Amino acid sequence: MALVSEPLVAIDNVNKHFGDLHVLKDVTTSVQKGEVVVVIGPSGSGKSTLCRAINRLETIDGGEIRIDGQALPAEGRALAQLRADVGMVFQAFNLFAHKTVLENVALGPRKVRRLSKADAEARAMALLDRVGVANQAHKMPAQLSGGQQQRVAIARALAMEPKLILLDEPTSALDPEMINEVLDVMVQLAKDGMTMIVVTHEMGFARRAADRVLFMADGEIVEEATPEKFFTDPQTQRAKDFLSKILTH
Repeated sequence: MALVSEPLVAIDNVNKHFGDLHVLKDVTTSVQKGEVVVVIGPSGSGKSTLCRAINRLETIDGGEIRIDGQALPAEGRALAQLRADVGMVFQAFNLFAHKTVLENVALGPRKVRRLSKADAEARAMALLDRVGVANQAHKMPAQLSGGQQQRVAIARALAMEPKLILLDEPTSALDPEMINEVLDVMVQLAKDGMTMIVVTHEMGFARRAADRVLFMADGEIVEEATPEKFFTDPQTQRAKDFLSKILTH
């Protein structure tokens, strides 16, 4: 009898409040290994909160999130281990300003994965090459463009060899001409089979790289579909209204 494999990420009836505001309402979904899930929706719909809850940057008030079959640990070493397995790329690049690009990428593998300095730096250089910024390795982050910094941040997340990468609006702080250089790296990661959950306003990326689109509004997942189905045949009025606003501009 074939066993149905456990999803890499399982989210069951997750609720979250900020004071009186109910930002996640009974959210249930799952992500399979190797799947690219893009989360879209209007501002304030709970997308980033959901993304941040998956590696416990936000605590949840109810429900459960499991990664690779394990419930999210509350704190301590188990939580540090989980964070090592779940890469995160933020809207603001969050690089260490006082460390070189190479040091930024090599730091996690040295501290958490216990690699030697030489091995960590070799891995870091290979990843900087992969995202197209190897020639910037010895510069400080402030010397790089926003697009280059974000590609370094992606390399830093990859350096931990995570099971999953969360990208929370990774291009929204970038100038338009830099957005594509970051999206191109993300598309390549998707092709390489990296499991990714991406919160983004970039519909072109959703169409090109997503296996599935989650459309959120008012703290709920309103629709889940393939990009083709979602963009050509949305099922709800909320999704139709959202698409009509963004696709006509």
